Amino acid sequence: MASHLELNDSRKYYFHLNENLLRQKVYQIIVGYAEDNAADQLTHDPVFKEIIGTPALASQPSLSLFYNRFNKHSVEHLNQANQELFNKIHLVRQSKSLFIDLDSTHSDTYGDQESSSYNTHYGTMGFHPLVAFDGATGDFLKAQLRPGNVYTSNGVVEFIQPLIEHYNEIFPETTLFLRGDSGFAVPALYELCENESVLYIIRLKSNPQLQSLAKEYHPSTASLNVSKTETYYEETIDQAKSWSKPEESNRSVRQANCSLRISFSSQILK
Repeated sequence: MASHLELNDSRKYYFHLNENLLRQKVYQIIVGYAEDNAADQLTHDPVFKEIIGTPALASQPSLSLFYNRFNKHSVEHLNQANQELFNKIHLVRQSKSLFIDLDSTHSDTYGDQESSSYNTHYGTMGFHPLVAFDGATGDFLKAQLRPGNVYTSNGVVEFIQPLIEHYNEIFPETTLFLRGDSGFAVPALYELCENESVLYIIRLKSNPQLQSLAKEYHPSTASLNVSKTETYYEETIDQAKSWSKPEESNRSVRQANCSLRISFSSQILK
């Protein structure tokens, strides 16, 4: 980690090494002390001192000054360190497949923070980062901070493409799968997956065209017992106006209380 930690550090005299500050923050998060000010109560904690190898932990102001030494270049280097760790884990597990769960989340902010903005879906101020997990293990593969008001799919191809290309290059024997919700239903992501031989399943929001297709497959709902939930799976070819070509789709028609819920997937269900 120390070899990847490149910061804008102009300190001439200091007590805490940058790598120790990073390790302290990581271990604080692991054991549930996410807030920086918790460091003031942990200064002389014997377990923390033993793990980090320092006579005393850094205080909250020291952690805050540590963050100020980061820039975009520093974050990229830490991403490289993270990926190198996952490469080692992947080799140990001898994984034959990788399920990339693509998602976005919201991080609340307080005060006047840069790029913080109001998100109408979450109804609060904050950031709207992209995240990617290994769906089989829960490993946190990658994250990218974004302003709070951007749409879910904004920048998704640029975010996920380096990760896909990395595993295709370093672990060509591994089969890649990608899963995402309806916010990522954009043709550019489909094309990336197809060009990189990635199997993918992405949900579509219900719309009149999909509702019409569902009724063609299951036109009668009068005899259904609305106290029960039933799911029907059908496969068809569909093309939205914004798509350059048709996609093979699977319609999951859920009839509950006379309502229809339709999901979409492609290729992986062949």
